[in-house]
Amino acid sequence: MFDSAPSSPSSPSFLAALRARRLVAIVRGSDPDASFRTVMTLVESGVPLVEVSLSGAEAPGVLRRARAELGADAWLGAGTVLTADDAHRAADAGANLIVTPGLGAGVDEAVRLGLPVLGGVLTPTDVIAARTAAVTALKIFPASAMGGPTYLKALRAPFPDVPFVPVGGVDAVAAEAYLELGAVAVGVGSPLIGDAADGGDLDGLRARAAEFVRVTEEAATR
Repeated sequence: MFDSAPSSPSSPSFLAALRARRLVAIVRGSDPDASFRTVMTLVESGVPLVEVSLSGAEAPGVLRRARAELGADAWLGAGTVLTADDAHRAADAGANLIVTPGLGAGVDEAVRLGLPVLGGVLTPTDVIAARTAAVTALKIFPASAMGGPTYLKALRAPFPDVPFVPVGGVDAVAAEAYLELGAVAVGVGSPLIGDAADGGDLDGLRARAAEFVRVTEEAATR
């Protein structure tokens, strides 16, 4: 139910990649060149699942540049996909993963295109609708505003087998708590990216990436 075809025969499924890496980085920047450098630095730092938000500056161009550098099989997501047109723009730019803040036309069109979807949910009603929509995994957003790890625990009671990915206000401490409570992965924006996608410090980004990789690798061994 919660899986999707890989983007190419040599790619593992996105759900398998989530379970193996347990971290999705979210890049939303005001500087396209800095956003591109941020994507590449993340991958080089051991964070291979990266989403570029369409709400960032010149996001399709960032996606095209990153796809050209990373190759056809790398997971490269487009985030903030709201409409069917957004889904097409993302796919045309080289995204092989669609991330949404909620359910709707963007999800439906991405599924029709055969792309894996990390679909945004918040309530039990949303979770049930996401099953019908055939999303690959469910992004709890905004997770921190709903109580953080305690909200994940509450949602997992009626939905123990659903692959949840909390997003929103996830720092390293919260990431560890979410993963201990059964999240398949976490999605992390500013606590990981900092100001890198706006032209800021890449060395700081590397240090934060190392911390998040440590947390997720330790969670994978438990």
